[in-house]
Amino acid sequence: MLKSKEQDNPFISIIAPAYNEEGNIMKFYERTSQVLSSLTNNYEIIFINDGSSDDTMLILARLADEDKKVKVISFSKNFGHQVAVSAGLDHAKGDAVVIIDTDLQDPPEVISDMLISWRKGYEVINARRRTRKDSFLKVLTAKIFYRLLNVLVSNDIPEDVGDFRMLDRKAVNALRLIKEKERYIRGLTNWIGFEQSFVLYDRDERLSGKTHYPVRKMIQLALTAIFSFSSFPLKLANLLAFIFLVIGAGVVGYALAVDFMGETIPGWTSQVLINLSFSITQLFVLGIISEYIGRIHKQVQDRPMYIISDIINIEN
Repeated sequence: MLKSKEQDNPFISIIAPAYNEEGNIMKFYERTSQVLSSLTNNYEIIFINDGSSDDTMLILARLADEDKKVKVISFSKNFGHQVAVSAGLDHAKGDAVVIIDTDLQDPPEVISDMLISWRKGYEVINARRRTRKDSFLKVLTAKIFYRLLNVLVSNDIPEDVGDFRMLDRKAVNALRLIKEKERYIRGLTNWIGFEQSFVLYDRDERLSGKTHYPVRKMIQLALTAIFSFSSFPLKLANLLAFIFLVIGAGVVGYALAVDFMGETIPGWTSQVLINLSFSITQLFVLGIISEYIGRIHKQVQDRPMYIISDIINIEN
């Protein structure tokens, strides 16, 4: 049941991961602070420097010195986008918390529409892409990924929705309780429940620089989503094992019958094909199992999700 919020001056936190974004930081700051200033007097912009090798940290340090509403968390190395978002959630103090990238593909102006939904009582406000100015290949692979993912997982994940969203404090607190090392934020924000809504927007081109989600990282993120929210790979492994068990039993029965009738079994080709099929299946099944074991191993190691080398304008 929705319960509207009457706060005239809510505290809004912005979580903005940044990895080699020296060409985008200033423009992002200007547009975002302008939007926030029109909505509330209470806000903070938390930049997470995810081990950048360019001048991103120098620009962030200068901004934080000039504007105390700008806060900076700098990692000791690159821990990845999903971990950077998690660090922002750990330190955000707002009544409403917005996750947004600094490349300006996701327009900060959409935050105004999100806040309207938040005031109505929604606790997770997802920004859904109506259009996107990406390459044809990226648009196609994204559509295939979301639709395939929802076939495989039991917990439906909204299509055409990235990490750009607004979270109520209750939702943020719930996400902070989750201690998974391999994180898929889009899936977790849907898994925690709460009242959810959608705001449509048009995704822009990247302002400058190159995407930090090449095909390799997209595949890695897809695997994290599948292995975190679906048991389908294990079910597939069991199904394949059962199918080849039946085939193997049939081949053994055939061989025994032929031998009993005194006939010879023709050629070695069939044996090679059978052995090869069994070997490939075994390797495939072992690969699936090892993926789960690897994730279990990383979880039980219980290493910190990230290590901070520097903090600016944030009280511990």
